[in-house]
Amino acid sequence: MIRPARTEAPTTAENPQVGAGRSDAGLFRRAGRRLARLPRLWGRSLLFRAVAFTGLLTMLGTGLVAAFLAQQVTTGLFQERFDQIELEASNGMQQIRNEFISASTADRSEADGLVADTLTQQEDTGSQIHRYVFLVPLDDTDIDTQSVAGRIPRGLSEDVTEAVVSDELRAAVAGGTGQYWQSVSFERDDVETPGVIFGTQVTLPPGDIMGLYFLYDFSTVQETLAFLTRIMLLAGLALLVLNMAVAAWVTRSVVSPISQAAEVSERIAAGQLDQRLAVRGEDEIARLGISFNRMASNLQEQITQLANLSKMQQRFVSDVSHELRTPLTTVRMAAEVLHESREDFDPVNQRSTELLYHQVERFQAMLSDLLEMSRFDAGAAELALTDVDLRSLAQDALTTALPLADRSQTPLSFVVQGEGFVVEADPRRIDRILRNLINNAIEHAESRPVDLVIASSPTAVGVAVRDHGLGMSPSEVAHVFDRFWRADPARARTTGGSGLGLSIATEDTRLHHGALDAWGQKGQGSCFRLVLPRRQDEPYRASPLALPPVYRSSDRRRVSMPVDGAPATGEVDHDRVTEQSLNRPKEMD
Repeated sequence: MIRPARTEAPTTAENPQVGAGRSDAGLFRRAGRRLARLPRLWGRSLLFRAVAFTGLLTMLGTGLVAAFLAQQVTTGLFQERFDQIELEASNGMQQIRNEFISASTADRSEADGLVADTLTQQEDTGSQIHRYVFLVPLDDTDIDTQSVAGRIPRGLSEDVTEAVVSDELRAAVAGGTGQYWQSVSFERDDVETPGVIFGTQVTLPPGDIMGLYFLYDFSTVQETLAFLTRIMLLAGLALLVLNMAVAAWVTRSVVSPISQAAEVSERIAAGQLDQRLAVRGEDEIARLGISFNRMASNLQEQITQLANLSKMQQRFVSDVSHELRTPLTTVRMAAEVLHESREDFDPVNQRSTELLYHQVERFQAMLSDLLEMSRFDAGAAELALTDVDLRSLAQDALTTALPLADRSQTPLSFVVQGEGFVVEADPRRIDRILRNLINNAIEHAESRPVDLVIASSPTAVGVAVRDHGLGMSPSEVAHVFDRFWRADPARARTTGGSGLGLSIATEDTRLHHGALDAWGQKGQGSCFRLVLPRRQDEPYRASPLALPPVYRSSDRRRVSMPVDGAPATGEVDHDRVTEQSLNRPKEMD
């Protein structure tokens, strides 16, 4: 239907749909966001996947069955109706042919009446399928209007015309005396209607040959098929909804206990060991709940036992450490007296006195470490916070480590990047961390350079101790902060130790809300980085130092023995020494 074009654009008042377009756009955006959440829902929801799979398989199966049934019903119904109308058409055409042959009139008026009456009788058969009758010339030549064929109507119905007869069917009828048929479609009341047309030759009185055609209307068959299709669609839709509902119910009955088990597991993992599942019935889900509760109870008992055992162990270590302090103090005093008088002893007793003195010192250091770990485990460790200049503290730690470095011929260097290294910290604990890192680096450097690098940022200060000695593998880096762990237990040590130094350093760093990280590669050395926030109530954003740190050789300042109480440092260029250290093969112990 053609409508006249408007010359003015419609306003919102004239066309409310213009204003409604904005709300439609909002609906589209919300629908788009919901569709964008479908992949996430697909990955996280077992219920959604089960219902979606059930719906998809149901639609696929129902579609295949519906297509098969529709094809079978269509073929069967068409064949049944075709057989019926083929028999009717054969009888009707034979009857018309016989009537025309038996007619012996030469009067044109009588012949016209005979033909018209015969066609009218054949068109109205009383069958459910309506039939149209046509008389069409066999070719396109003009017919003598004085003949019977030229005066009678070629089709009695006004709904259809002879144009429904195709050229192929007309040629087949003109070329033979048999009966031919063809499936066609024609317009009836402006509606495209399916049908079947039959054709054959007939001789009209007094001898004109024309094509006789019977057109059968199959609209009733089409309506029957459409009705069956609607029924199958409704049945398929009902089956789809039913299957999806069943799948949702079954999946939910299985998923709900699993979700509850997951929630209870998370609570148990968070420390709520008394959480249990509610068990109902005696089915598989109920047996799963009983097994889960039994497992949770056993786990609670074991965790409780381990916690009690850990408390007993911590109390035992703490009590033993405290009890050993008194006799150890007495033994140390005696060892000091003997050590001061060692010059009066013979060489054998003098050596024994020195060994006793050093081992008592080592034993006291180990006992101090055990006492410190017991404080950490008991949560009794506290910070004595004050403003500390980490640069001065690090320089003092390097100076203190010089005797050990001189004995192992290990050069120490200090690298300063930036300015302003004051942090809020406990100086005693930070000094202990730095001394431990420096001593470890000297011990594993194998006489190669050890650098202490310090850098600052607006929110943090970082200190890194870098050596170029043995190095560590990734698996060793993962365990380097474990208690009593040593990379090579058989390796000879020069400074002794209990294996708790890095563990204590980790706990001290945690108290300061900082970070202590390690890096290492075999043959290239290792690096430990300490990062502390400037203020304890303000967390830092990022570390001011990379791991391992990046610096130039010209930035290094060699640390030497102090003069007049002040540590002496000077610039030193040992690029060649560093490169030789990096490329030197690993020595065997």
